[in-house]
Amino acid sequence: MTTQSEIKKIKWGIIGLGSIANKFATDLATIDDAELYAVASRDQEKADYFADKHNARKAYGSYEALANDSEIDAVYIATPHALHKENAMMCIEKGIAVLGEKPFAMNAAEVDQMIAKAKEKNVLLMEALWTYFLPHYQFVLNELKNKTYGDILKIESDFGFQRPYNTKARLFNKTMGGGSLLDIGIYPIFTALSTLGLPKNMEASATFFENSTDSTCSMVFDYDNGAKAHLKSSLLEVLPTQAIFYCEKGTLKIDTQFHAPTTVTIIANGKEETKDFGYNTIGYNFETIHFNQLLREGKTESDIMTFEFSRNLIKTLDGVRNIIGLEY
Repeated sequence: MTTQSEIKKIKWGIIGLGSIANKFATDLATIDDAELYAVASRDQEKADYFADKHNARKAYGSYEALANDSEIDAVYIATPHALHKENAMMCIEKGIAVLGEKPFAMNAAEVDQMIAKAKEKNVLLMEALWTYFLPHYQFVLNELKNKTYGDILKIESDFGFQRPYNTKARLFNKTMGGGSLLDIGIYPIFTALSTLGLPKNMEASATFFENSTDSTCSMVFDYDNGAKAHLKSSLLEVLPTQAIFYCEKGTLKIDTQFHAPTTVTIIANGKEETKDFGYNTIGYNFETIHFNQLLREGKTESDIMTFEFSRNLIKTLDGVRNIIGLEY
């Protein structure tokens, strides 16, 4: 029997060293058969600091230098949205497996190019929408798939917080893909697509900052079976940030911060029960373990976060942008 110590450790690189990269690196350290090998920033001092903090062997002052390191097996791309495609294509070209932070890219055309390049090079590529892999979300998906509480009648899902308006910050920088829709609106949309699929009709409205980046976005998705999804994102107010699935015989509520490790409340038969999933990490390890397994098995596409799902997600985002008049 092969022991854990005999399994080759997957050498990870990280491109873009912001807050999400810190969380990813923290959880990567909890995985025995993987290591943080190299990190890259456009600022060498920042790369050195990050590498020292997270015990990475190498720190690069450019993304290109990391991509040229032949020792790297996989790379996590955590740069601003507008750079996702460029960074992914560079790594795929070098034969490095890519886990690309959501949104996968800025639009469907870019996502299609990334997928085509990955297929051409026979390289593993996956969108890093971590929520899909969290145990509480997988539990809810299974309950809904099995129709434990009947069909879904309505979804209410939102994500909102407040930050001081600052055009120098990535979140409010339109050229970097900032704004509520791409940054956090993707999560409520994800809840609808992962449970009800593509809608037959979409309605949407938005408010905008003075630099024309969207500050809020409200959406209603209609489905053939009569179900509706009411979705909202906001950078102007703190929202419950819950995902609630109203079914024929009960309600499943993913509690506050539904996109991250949290609890699930089940309301059915006049009773209310809250399930705790015993998380002891930030939650990024679950998608990483899945990705590592795909890489070890020689797979080039995830059976959970499939290319088809990533395409549907970005096309839906494109559709909402078209309705509200948001252009990048």
